Amino acid sequence: MNDYPDVPDEVLTVVSAVCTALPEVVEERAWTGIRWRIRSRTFAHVLVVEPGRPEAYAKAARLSAPATVLTFRSEAPELDVLLRSGPPFFRTPWGEDTVGMIVDEFDPDEVRELLTDSYCLLAPKKLAAVVDRPT
Repeated sequence: MNDYPDVPDEVLTVVSAVCTALPEVVEERAWTGIRWRIRSRTFAHVLVVEPGRPEAYAKAARLSAPATVLTFRSEAPELDVLLRSGPPFFRTPWGEDTVGMIVDEFDPDEVRELLTDSYCLLAPKKLAAVVDRPT
């Protein structure tokens, strides 16, 4: 097992409730934190990042203090808007469509919308079509 801190319950409760309400989602422990997958594709991952570790996350988020980070998928034009808006959003090094978000303080409705969109990007079209997407 790793020695990374656990994701705060208040964050995990919200993210898990949103993700597991979607069709055929699997929640699993990741190398650190928790991730949600549709089939073999990860559409959300939440973890605690400390300054310098995990190094790629800490560098991308430019952290000077520990923070809870959520990564998810997005596409243009929303992707561009999120990344240009700056904190709490940041570009990750894991693909052009992956966004990081510091979630120490967050709007549950915004998180629901972002995660639902992320799921719909990766889910088979048949599953995505039955999802009630927030407006």
